[in-house]
Amino acid sequence: MWNVLLNHAIAVKRCRFVSSDGMNCVDDASRNHFQKGMVKRRGLKPIRLHDARHSHASLMLAQGTHPKIVQERLGHSTIAMTLDTYSHVVPGLQEAAAKKFDSLFTKPVKNTEVCA
Repeated sequence: MWNVLLNHAIAVKRCRFVSSDGMNCVDDASRNHFQKGMVKRRGLKPIRLHDARHSHASLMLAQGTHPKIVQERLGHSTIAMTLDTYSHVVPGLQEAAAKKFDSLFTKPVKNTEVCA
């Protein structure tokens, strides 16, 4: 459902959001349309358009979407900006990376008992 709401406003580099024609920054009328026409009509709790943007990025990262994709969707100029802003979303990244690296050096334990 949030995908429908987020498609209403696409992030770009120059502006945080653009209208559906891809040209103009979202104005008050568009924000009102998002809030009253799209969020309220679907029975969702009120959320600001910018909060929906953050939710979108956070959910994508939490699902394992590559940060480069998130960066491009948000229109951030660098991946560093995206990672600096959203790396807290997935707190287990360091632990998961360490476990994955350790698995390269861990040999499976074999049963060495000889049956008599």
